[in-house]
Amino acid sequence: MAIIRRLPENLVNRIAAGEVVERPASALKELVENAVDSGAARIAISIIEGGLAQVEVTDDGCGMSAEQMSLALERHATSKLPESLVGEEGAIERVCTLGFRGEALPSIASVAKLTLESRVRGAETGWKRVVDHGMLVEEGPAALPPGTRVRVENLFGKVPARRKFLRTARSEYAACLDVVRRLAMARPDIAFTFEHGGRRILNLQAGEPVENRVAQIVARELADNGVLIDFQRDAIRLTGVAGLPTYNRGVADHQYLFVNGRPVKDRLLTGAVRGAYADMLARDRHAVLALFLTLPVEDVDVNVHPAKTEVRFRDAPGVRGFLVSGLRQALATGDKRSAQEPSADAMERWQSEPVRDEPSPALRSMFQGRDWSGSAHSVKEGRSAFAGLSSPTAALPSMMDDYTPQDLAVPQGRAETAEELPENSEEYPLGIARGQVANTYIVAEAADGLVIVDQHAAHERLVLERLKAAGTNAKLSASQALLMPEVVELEEPDCDRLEEHAGKFAELGLTLERFGPNAMLVRSLPASLPKADPQKLLQDIADDLAQHGEALLLGEKIDYVLATMACHGSVRAGRVLNVAEMNALLREMERTPRSGQCNHGRPTWVKLSMADVEKLFGRH
Repeated sequence: MAIIRRLPENLVNRIAAGEVVERPASALKELVENAVDSGAARIAISIIEGGLAQVEVTDDGCGMSAEQMSLALERHATSKLPESLVGEEGAIERVCTLGFRGEALPSIASVAKLTLESRVRGAETGWKRVVDHGMLVEEGPAALPPGTRVRVENLFGKVPARRKFLRTARSEYAACLDVVRRLAMARPDIAFTFEHGGRRILNLQAGEPVENRVAQIVARELADNGVLIDFQRDAIRLTGVAGLPTYNRGVADHQYLFVNGRPVKDRLLTGAVRGAYADMLARDRHAVLALFLTLPVEDVDVNVHPAKTEVRFRDAPGVRGFLVSGLRQALATGDKRSAQEPSADAMERWQSEPVRDEPSPALRSMFQGRDWSGSAHSVKEGRSAFAGLSSPTAALPSMMDDYTPQDLAVPQGRAETAEELPENSEEYPLGIARGQVANTYIVAEAADGLVIVDQHAAHERLVLERLKAAGTNAKLSASQALLMPEVVELEEPDCDRLEEHAGKFAELGLTLERFGPNAMLVRSLPASLPKADPQKLLQDIADDLAQHGEALLLGEKIDYVLATMACHGSVRAGRVLNVAEMNALLREMERTPRSGQCNHGRPTWVKLSMADVEKLFGRH
């Protein structure tokens, strides 16, 4: 007969530590969350060698007495559940703090050397306890200001099987920095400092507006390339900053999502973000944003995983729809905006163009025998060469005789005769067309600078919006019945997901029926996808459902058809436009939603301010 035994306390803690403490960043997250929950106004974080050697967190919160410190190092002991809720049904669902499980400190202490020092405000002295891999090695008074200081050293030092799975110090540092960024973003009312190896990485002041805190942490360019969000429906609210579609990245590592102040990595929310940007970004590009979702605590379950980075919503479809609506409404307020400035690299190359050391042949013939030293006398002589001419153009015929074929190459550009800007020029943010360059780019003059428009990218977006407004999306999603219904074999969980969303697919033109435990019967396909392979299409959609919890792929495929039609039906690069056509395009862009970016997330126009133009010529 098998004998069942109770495991030793230190072994129980190490097993629990495997769930809570995976790497230095996991321990850091737990310690900073404790500091936040303590009511701290300032949190100082310091790590050495990416946290492999040391992690230290100091706060000015409520502090702990010696008795409380002893209790805090026991498993399942916490101050996060008020006594009135302990033992009450549904207590966990009403927790508003970041921590509540009572596992972090004993788990960390079982796999590292943990020094815990704390002083209650008003007490004459503090107290210290040192636990080395589960064993109490030191205890006594400690001198420190009110608050708590926790130091973790030699993580997994006596657990070599775990230690060898840790990554390099550089990788662990990156994970720690990401944790601090997310928690600091969630609480702009708290001051944060973060040091790595004695080098100050972050220094964030308390009381900043959330958009300023986000811009400091994510990217300063986001302040000029994002829109503020404040969207509310009943008891649920969405706030934050969303980057314009033209301000995107190749990976989704700059998407920060928070639920009731808790940083989360949730598939439902990331899927909603992807859906909101569906027809504004290419599939391999990702938005930059920080979204803060607030809803009643009873509508979200935070006790899904020991790491508390996953949540579960009571009304998942409703939350997803709310998030998509809020994002799209916010982006609509800045949908005509584009990249705020030209590429910095392009500007630098423009300003550092090499200057010809030698004059052109035409100028050399005009100043034959003159001094090229650049003295004031030679410059004066050069100017006098034009003194006897009634018009500067009178010199052109003789000058042209000396040009080489390269000098005489005609650039692809046309300009309109310069005229005064209209008095109501502020009503035309994209300006008045002045010409066309390379038969691709429209150059316009606005009241506050120079505007350059990519005519194909701009018209592509205009055509797509026209197609949508005309109801083409509904026509494209019409069904096309198959002559012979096709049976597609899939795994049973995939069939369950497809059957659950069959009604939604029918609205998009895809008619499905269950055909046994491991198969689906396809009766019709969307008219816009007549050559789609049913097997591959259903497998892709099933994978999409498994990953995002919502059928995004089919709608995206139809959007892609619309975008392709818009691309082929728009003004092509290389087409010559007259001034009236250019101005008509500019005026329609000013009226059309999302005209600041094409269907793939690239900017349709850039503006060079007059200050930038003057810098190019050294006027500043």
